[in-house]
Amino acid sequence: MAVRVTFVCMGNICRSPMAEAVFAHMVSEAGLSGQITTDSCGIGNWHEGQTAHTGTLDVLSKHQIPYDGRARQIRAHDLAAEYLIAMDLENVTGIKRLGAAQGEVALLLDYADGIEEMEVPDPYFNGRFDHVYSLVTAGCQGLLDHIRAYHNL
Repeated sequence: MAVRVTFVCMGNICRSPMAEAVFAHMVSEAGLSGQITTDSCGIGNWHEGQTAHTGTLDVLSKHQIPYDGRARQIRAHDLAAEYLIAMDLENVTGIKRLGAAQGEVALLLDYADGIEEMEVPDPYFNGRFDHVYSLVTAGCQGLLDHIRAYHNL
């Protein structure tokens, strides 16, 4: 059975789809696509069905990372993921409002080495998608290393 990783942000158009795409790319590069699955969702339903923000799509394209997901709101079934990875503390609160998660609930940057920031800031309002990409990349690499070690992959 594959390890399920779900990334969570507010609206599922900026940070969590970026993390989903970056992490899926890393998983594929490591030859672990059959052992780790990735998904993303948002606390709110404001953007449900929409593509990722153009800023997210542009930065992913610049790094040659494909993404074609659509925004969706977190649901109770998402609590069954082995890892629910939030971008900020407000997202952690939103996850916990749904009920008890079966797996680990953590901030993405809990896994990042050498990053002083605790939360991935939302680029929706400030446009700092490149900065968010660097944070997401560091967090995803640390998360992948953690999963590989913990699950012997």
